[in-house]
Amino acid sequence: MIAVIQRCQEASVHVESKFVSKIGKGFLVLLGVEKGDTDDDLHWLSDKVSVLRLFPDANGKMNLDVREAGGAILCVSQFTLLADCAKGRRPGFQRSEEPARAKEMWEGFCERMEGTGLEVGRGVFAADMQVGLINDGPVTIVLDSRRRM
Repeated sequence: MIAVIQRCQEASVHVESKFVSKIGKGFLVLLGVEKGDTDDDLHWLSDKVSVLRLFPDANGKMNLDVREAGGAILCVSQFTLLADCAKGRRPGFQRSEEPARAKEMWEGFCERMEGTGLEVGRGVFAADMQVGLINDGPVTIVLDSRRRM
C-alpha cells in the first residue's frame, strides 16, 4: 500500500459538484492499494500514519502526531499512485489492485484510523472526485508498506 500524507489546514472532497466530506487541520491521505497487499500492509500503514509526528509543538518542532494536534484525517482512494510511466506516454496501472479488494483495503484503513479515535472523512471509492487542499508547510510524506526499512 502506498500513502501520500499531506499535512493540511483543510481538505475537502466533492463529487459531481456535490459536497462529500471536509476536515480542518489534519492529514489528507491519498491511498493506493497494490496487487498482493495484505492485512499486514494495511496494519503497518495505518499504525504508522496515526503516529507520524508532523505537527509543530510549542517550540515549532515537528513533534506532535495528528491526534495530539487536534487534527483529523481525510482519506481518498487513489489507484493512480501505482502508475507505471516507464514506457510510452500513457501510464499503466497493472500494479493496482482489483477494485473489490482495493475498496475493502481502503475501507479497512479508514476503519483502523477511526479505531484510534480520530475523526475520519472519506472520499468516494472509484468516483471522479475534486479534492481541495490547503497544504500546511507544505509537508508531504510518502509511505510504502513494501519499503519499511
